[in-house]
Amino acid sequence: MNFIVKTFDQLTTRELHDIYQLRCDVLVVERNCVFHELDGKDPKSLHVFSQVDDEIITYARILPPGLKYEHETAIGRVVVRKALRGKRWGEKLIAAAICASKEHWPHANIKLSAQAHLQHFYHLNGFVTISEEYLEENLPHIAMELKV
Repeated sequence: MNFIVKTFDQLTTRELHDIYQLRCDVLVVERNCVFHELDGKDPKSLHVFSQVDDEIITYARILPPGLKYEHETAIGRVVVRKALRGKRWGEKLIAAAICASKEHWPHANIKLSAQAHLQHFYHLNGFVTISEEYLEENLPHIAMELKV
């Protein structure tokens, strides 16, 4: 599976629409969680996604150093279409996001705020836990980091 990495300005209108649709379906509707999905950070971020038959099936956003963390990049908005979960798409997506982050910011460590129940998944992908559990959007999360 090939992953596409684009800046905000490189995204087509259709890609942007489909990304927002997938993010809202998973992050807002599935989690029954109301939060500021459009937080103004997309124009300064990298967008990593994959498609099957022109349908976006996975997505992650990479924030550059200085946007969320002073020296580290941040991977967030990680989503896999519900019908494809459990088929290693998430693992491939995280690998692609790590690769894109290292390519664009080779000396920056990578941080993320993971839902607590996904801690093991991120450990398998090289991240280490760097915080106690905390609430974010009313869901238990933990901070994690990957040193490059």
